[in-house]
Amino acid sequence: MKKLPSIVALLVVLLVGILGGAVSSRLIENSWLDKWFLKTEESTKDTETTVFREILKEENAVISVVDKVTPSVVTVGIKKTQRSINRDSFLFDPFGFFGSQDQPEVEETQIEQDIGSGFVLSKEGLVVTNKHVVNDPKAEYSVITNDDEEIKVEKIYRDPVNDLAILKVSFTGEVRPIELGDSDNIKVGQIVIAIGTALGEFRSTVTTGVISGLGRGLGELSNVIQTDAAINPGNSGGPLLDSSGRVIGVNVAMSRSGENIGFAIPINVVKDSVSNFEATGKFSRPFLGVRYQLLDKKTAILNSVPQGAYIVEIVAGSPAEKAGLKENDIVTEIDNVKLTEKNGLTEVISGNKVGDEIVLKVFRDSEELEITVKLEEASQ
Repeated sequence: MKKLPSIVALLVVLLVGILGGAVSSRLIENSWLDKWFLKTEESTKDTETTVFREILKEENAVISVVDKVTPSVVTVGIKKTQRSINRDSFLFDPFGFFGSQDQPEVEETQIEQDIGSGFVLSKEGLVVTNKHVVNDPKAEYSVITNDDEEIKVEKIYRDPVNDLAILKVSFTGEVRPIELGDSDNIKVGQIVIAIGTALGEFRSTVTTGVISGLGRGLGELSNVIQTDAAINPGNSGGPLLDSSGRVIGVNVAMSRSGENIGFAIPINVVKDSVSNFEATGKFSRPFLGVRYQLLDKKTAILNSVPQGAYIVEIVAGSPAEKAGLKENDIVTEIDNVKLTEKNGLTEVISGNKVGDEIVLKVFRDSEELEITVKLEEASQ
């Protein structure tokens, strides 16, 4: 019985030792006893600090990209004369009761405004923008740099297939061409930054977001990038950038029916256009002559039709019309290559040359046909 206090004392010493080890383990950030003892408030603060550092890191990356790229982003301006009828200047007399021979007065209004964005491609004065930004052949266009220098556009090269255009200008000062990335390696969820003249009014506007989807169809364009970074009217033609400041897309449109849905043409499409332009001095593109909507697998199943390019319109006098393609046809394959969301009609056609003959598999009225088409050069 006399040995009992000694045993108790020994147990107390052991318990104190274990507790002391747990405390010291926490203090020196060892975690072997974490499953037996609750973490301290200090470890929670460590987690919060890590999250804060990640947020700060992301903010610094955006700031760095903006500082680096903004001098390479330009605003596209337009000058043109718009003619309109002053309806208050003449008597409306459709039946000639009053014998009026007066002609309506035509008013001319000089329009001068910012309409889009672009970015510097080379020191030689090449600027990339969207074709729809500079689609008026009678208008005069200019490029406004980040330091508010306005430079007249000397020549416009419009891509007849993609919504792209290259502007030729003569910069007076030092310019920094923007770095091009690789749109084939981008991922959904990746952080992106858009810079442009939002609403045709606010120059060098910066918005951020992520890549929301890839391989989207947008009218005549296919395989475009979807992003939730705000793309407003006036952003068209501006760059969509990755977190390193490389262009991965050219902002082209926004959705009118949903919020935070914008689209950009993959930069690799631009690279192909530019390579072709540098080699030939023009956009020499094989031309089929259709406007289509790409049917994805789900839509095709729901409508009991095969997946492919649904022909919405045939261009008059085009190779498609000459070969016998019709509206409501569904092109399922081109030269045995199946058309999918990631490998659309435009991508397959662009892999050919002017003058090539291609064989199209076409679904029409529940029958499958084969139609041979000779591709021609597209005009601007």
